[in-house]
Amino acid sequence: MKEEEVNRCQIQEWYPRFKSVSIKTQIHELPEPFIQYLLDDSSPFLLPISISNDDALPNRVHKPEEEEDYQVSEGSDDDSEPPSPPPSFPELELKIKESIESLGGAIFPKLNWSAPKDSAWISSTGSLRCTNFSEIALLLRSSDSLIHDLCHAYDSCGDKSSSRPPSFFLALRKWYSSLRPEMEFRCFVRGHNLVGISQREVTTFYPLLLEKKNYFERLIQEFYEAIVHLKFESENYTFDVYVTKDERIKVLDFNPWGAFTLPMLFDWEELEETSREEGKTVDFRIVESQCAVRPGLKTAVPYDYLDVGPGSGWDQFLRSADDEYQRQTRFTEAGA
Repeated sequence: MKEEEVNRCQIQEWYPRFKSVSIKTQIHELPEPFIQYLLDDSSPFLLPISISNDDALPNRVHKPEEEEDYQVSEGSDDDSEPPSPPPSFPELELKIKESIESLGGAIFPKLNWSAPKDSAWISSTGSLRCTNFSEIALLLRSSDSLIHDLCHAYDSCGDKSSSRPPSFFLALRKWYSSLRPEMEFRCFVRGHNLVGISQREVTTFYPLLLEKKNYFERLIQEFYEAIVHLKFESENYTFDVYVTKDERIKVLDFNPWGAFTLPMLFDWEELEETSREEGKTVDFRIVESQCAVRPGLKTAVPYDYLDVGPGSGWDQFLRSADDEYQRQTRFTEAGA
């Protein structure tokens, strides 16, 4: 894999070309002091001071009597340095506020490549839904998975020359509460050919997908040939799409081939082999019965950047899950 292939998958690179077939997004370049704030693990966890007085956790119950236990009186013998004041990013906050308003009042945040999915639990909604700068800062500052974007984006590149891109961007993507997880698919492109499509949410059996499998396969293939194939330069990559209620295709994301990208209902060896077979049709995989549901990967990192390499522990987990999937499939077929 080359750095240029990874760079093409940054949202600020691909979104302008696919804007008409993606979800509404506003993108802002982040100032370097804000990046250093996200990386700082030596100071207390402090959210930036909000010039709008927004609270990332509006439902908190403030109890001043409890806070007194942590205050140091002026006559204290504690010689430690006074704590640093919380940071403030007023210009960035104002730009983000305007963008959120233009996107309907609610968004979910994403850096160049990934979203802070691992920190959704800490938000007041338990999701990535944000309505102000403070909520965004809370998710980004609490996320361990974003370290991939900030420090390790090029670790799998054979021509690695840097540990990070020169600039970081924050994408504010319009929040749609009505999105259905069964309508998201991951598509695999090898040698400029669409070789595989997989259900993205593999922990549930959806009868509708079984009923309309052939139709969705044709719909996605036509979209790839008409739109993606002509605009995305990389030879090998994956892209995620969403099928809307009126059966239009929306591009959600692009990811590099292999490396930290999860192959969902495939494994990378299968996909490599499929790409070498002449005249092979697209392999479209969905969970076809309740018995074929894959165990959910409830981890502290986004699925797209889970380390499944040898020795990571998750490689054995996924092999075991696949063995169980194959066993259940054989059992189902034997009982049919």
